[in-house]
Amino acid sequence: MPQRPAEAFLPAIRRARFGQLVIYEISDTELQLIERGAPESLFLTFGIFLISIGMTILVTLLSTPIPSIRLFTTFVVISTIGLVIGSILLCLWWWYRKSRSDIFKTIRERLPPEGQAVPLVIDAEERQTTER
Repeated sequence: MPQRPAEAFLPAIRRARFGQLVIYEISDTELQLIERGAPESLFLTFGIFLISIGMTILVTLLSTPIPSIRLFTTFVVISTIGLVIGSILLCLWWWYRKSRSDIFKTIRERLPPEGQAVPLVIDAEERQTTER
């Protein structure tokens, strides 16, 4: 059985060049904030869900006579809890909705405008080795 050269099993690699590659440096805390994700989408989802439940039960209370006081009280409690917690979650969503875009904006603002000279910072060890 003839043996094939090791190169026969290597994949063919094609490379498309970038016209310009921009690299952004980020801090460890910024990376952790990006990894953690955005809690505001959960706030919005659960806020809309709870307000919908609360409004549905409120409309049921206003449109249907409920003879049982226990059932009426249960409907009032569920409606109130849904509307209050849903409103709080919507307020939290409104408060935190720009947190992720603010992080990206901060990172992008570090890039100096095109054509502006950026001073090269050399630490003390590199300076000593280049002077020798």
